[in-house]
Order: sequence, then C-alpha cells, then structure tokens
Amino acid sequence: MTEAARAAAADPAGLHIDSSVPLDVNGVPHGQPVLDRLIALLDLERIEENIFRGVSPAESPVRVFGGQVAGQALVAAGRTVPEDRPVHSLHAYFIRPGDPSVPIVYEVDRTRDGRSFTTRRVVAVQHGKPIFSLSASFQLVEDGIDHAETMPDVPDPESLPTYGEQVGSLLGELGGTPYQPRPIDVRYVTDPPWVRKDDSEREARSQVWMRADGGLPDDKLLHVCMAAFASDLTLLDSVLVRHGVYWMLDKVSGASLDHAMWFHRPFRADEWLLYDCASPSASGARGLATGRFFSQDGRLVATVVQEGLLRVLD
Repeated sequence: MTEAARAAAADPAGLHIDSSVPLDVNGVPHGQPVLDRLIALLDLERIEENIFRGVSPAESPVRVFGGQVAGQALVAAGRTVPEDRPVHSLHAYFIRPGDPSVPIVYEVDRTRDGRSFTTRRVVAVQHGKPIFSLSASFQLVEDGIDHAETMPDVPDPESLPTYGEQVGSLLGELGGTPYQPRPIDVRYVTDPPWVRKDDSEREARSQVWMRADGGLPDDKLLHVCMAAFASDLTLLDSVLVRHGVYWMLDKVSGASLDHAMWFHRPFRADEWLLYDCASPSASGARGLATGRFFSQDGRLVATVVQEGLLRVLD
C-alpha cells in the first residue's frame, strides 16, 4: 500500500480539500492535488489474496458515486491478473446504493486463467450485502484485423471554456452551492445541459473533452480505471438533455443500473479524450446511453453503454 493510499485510509475524506489546492474562477477545486487524491482512492488496500478494501471521499453525496465503485472494482480485478494481459471488457450491475461513510470490501473470484484470456468476477460488499458486481475479461495482446468509426469533427479542447467557467452561471440559481472537487478536466463541446434546457430542438446527445486534471504514472491499469471513473460523469446527460431537465435544477432522481465498457486500443487518461454520448431510448423510468471515447488523434479507444434509473418527480 502506497503512502498516498495510507493517507486516504487515514483520512476517509479522500478528496479533502485544504488551502494548498488550487481553485478555479468559480471556486471549484481542481489540479494535481485533487487528482492525487483520486489516485489514492483507486490504490486499494489488499487485506487478503483476493480481498481488497477501498474508501470514499467525504464530499460524496448520500451514496457512493458509481464511477468510483466501478473503478475500484476494476483495480481489484486487475491486481490479480498478469500485467501483460490488459482488460478488454467489463460488465457491471449496481445492486444497492453504496454508503460513503464506511469502507467497501472487494472480493475477487478468479473465474478462469486461460492461454489467451483471463476472467475475473468482483463483488463489492458493505454491511454484509453486495452493492455492486463486475465481470471483467483480460487478454494477451494479439495482432488482427483492424477498423474503427471516425471521430466526429469537433473544436479543439483547449479552445473551449473550463467546467468552472461554464458552471459559473449556475451558482446563483443554486444559491452559491460549493462544487465538488474535479479531478477530471471536462470541457463541453455541445452546450451543457443546463444551457439547452429551453432549446425546443434538443438532441439526445452530449459531447465533452475530458482528461485527468494532472499527470498520471505509467500504469496501464490505472489509466483504464481512471477512464471507467470518468465514463460515469456525463453519460446520462445525453438522456436528460433531450427532456430539458437536469440534476439539482429539477426534481430528478437517478442512479446507474448497469454499465459496460469495451477497451479497443491503448490510451492515456491524462491526455484529451473526446467522449461522444447519445441516448437511443428512454422509457419505463429508465434511460439508455451509449458513449464512445476517441483520443485527440482520432483513434476510437473505448465504447460504453449504460442504463440508468431516471425519475422526473415534478
């Protein structure tokens, strides 16, 4: 367990913000110190051969953020697999809301170790009950046929305003509510959902550039787990924007139900990735969203699908 992980375990806040952390123009904590706290959260404590323990930041809402538990579960699975077998897919279900005030125990089942593929199943447990399950498959790197969809034509990320600059217009409407630390730098390509609320021709699509807000070590598993964390940040925006509602601004309650990712090509999570998301359907208080991650040089590196529970109460 690293020093950073020990600090996170000693301080369950994990993302606790002190005076040394930089704030953007609207007081949103960001930068390397915030990212380092997320790295520490993903550096799980091994308490047995196939059992790991993780913590949550104190700034968590009433339940654990879905991207956090998915990222931590993938870390647990990856730590039982040889480094020459990167993950190529994961499939997960969110079973119960996670309690951010207590640690999460991750139990890994070494399902199969084959000549080319390795399969792992992880169950996250709190209060003696499963809150999340994940199946992941890892593969030896092989050569083969190769093709991919083309990246959409979008503006360069450096030309777009930061999340803090864009969210400034919301502070008055939310009564000056302080924003959570942002370890991921997010730049909206399409107008943010709160801007498009009054648009009569809202498309069920959300496009953002995102990257870890700082540098990451050369750990391939960490970069993949960071992308799994980030994939849950804006994915359901594509569902909500179609109906002109948004978190905190409307009476909307929601939760991730399941989550799947396929990793096609190597990438770094501290370099810009275009996250192109769309929603093909919403019905029965559920919304389906798909996402594609492209590297800045146009390579399709990952695909995401999620169904979320979305209840509009007003």
